[in-house]
Amino acid sequence: MHLRIVHVTRYRYEENAWDSFNELRLRPADDFRQTLHAFELSVRPRAELRSHRDRHDTLVHHFHLPHEHRALHVMASALVETYAVPYPLAVGAHALAGLRHRWFEFLAPTARVPLDRDWHALLGLARLLPHGDVFAHVESLTAALQSRFSYAPEATTVETPLAHFVASGSGVCQDYAHAMLALCRLDGIPARYVSGYVHAHPSAERDLVGSEGSHAWVEAFLPGNGWVGFDPTNGCRVGEAHVKIGVGRDYDDVPPVRGLRRGGGDGQLEVEVRVRHATPQHDAPETGALAWTTADER
Repeated sequence: MHLRIVHVTRYRYEENAWDSFNELRLRPADDFRQTLHAFELSVRPRAELRSHRDRHDTLVHHFHLPHEHRALHVMASALVETYAVPYPLAVGAHALAGLRHRWFEFLAPTARVPLDRDWHALLGLARLLPHGDVFAHVESLTAALQSRFSYAPEATTVETPLAHFVASGSGVCQDYAHAMLALCRLDGIPARYVSGYVHAHPSAERDLVGSEGSHAWVEAFLPGNGWVGFDPTNGCRVGEAHVKIGVGRDYDDVPPVRGLRRGGGDGQLEVEVRVRHATPQHDAPETGALAWTTADER
C-alpha cells in the first residue's frame, strides 16, 4: 500500500518565547515492513535541523530557536510503501525463558507502565499458561482490550495514568498500548511501544480508528518470529495500513514532538494529521522520476 502522510504541529504563545529546544520523531522508519520513498521536514521560524538516532534506533531531528518568537510551525510529509507480513508461527511459552537478559528493558516497569498490581485481574483477563501459545495469547489480549475499552479522543491526555484509564474504561491509542505493555510484560513477553500512523480507508473491510492523529500500538517479541505488531485500539495485528516511526519502552521514549522553551506564557497547540492512499505514477520515460497523487488530488 502506498501512503502519503502530512503531519502539522502548530504552537502559538501569548507572549514572546525564546531559547526553544525541540526534538522531533516524525520520520517514518525504513525497514522490512515499509519503504520510505520521500520525506520532507520544515520548521518556521527557520532553524538549522540536525539529527541523530536514539538508543532504540529511531531517527530524531532537533533544533534550537535562540531568538524571540510568538509561534512555532512544524510540518512533516512522507511517502511510504507498506507491505503485508507473514502470519506469525505458533510459539510455546517455554521459549520465553531465556529472553529476560536480552530484552530486559522491554520487560521492566516504567513510570507509565507500572507493574505493581495485577492488571490481568483488574481487567478480568487470563494469564499466559505455562504451556500456552504466546502468539495466540497476545492476539487474544489485543482483541480483549479493544472490546473492553471505548475509544474516546477527549477522555484522556498524555499525562493520564494507566490506572485511571483502566478504571474509566475509555481513552486513546496511547492508553491501549500502555495497558497491553503491562499485560505482556507481566506474562514475561518482551513488548515495546510503537509510534506511527494508521490509514482508515473508507472502503476497508474494518473501520480503523486513530487516523486523526499520531497512532500507537505494541510490538511483542515472539521467538521464531521476531517483533510482531499488535494494535489493541483496533483489535488487530498490524498490517499494511500501519506506518511505523519508532519504538521505545513507553510513550516517553517516542513522543512525536517534545521541547523546552523560555518565556511564551500559556501556549496553544494544534495538531493536524492526514494519511491518504497514494498512487505512484511514472513521469516521462527519459526522466525515470516517480510522481505521486492521492485520492484528494485526482
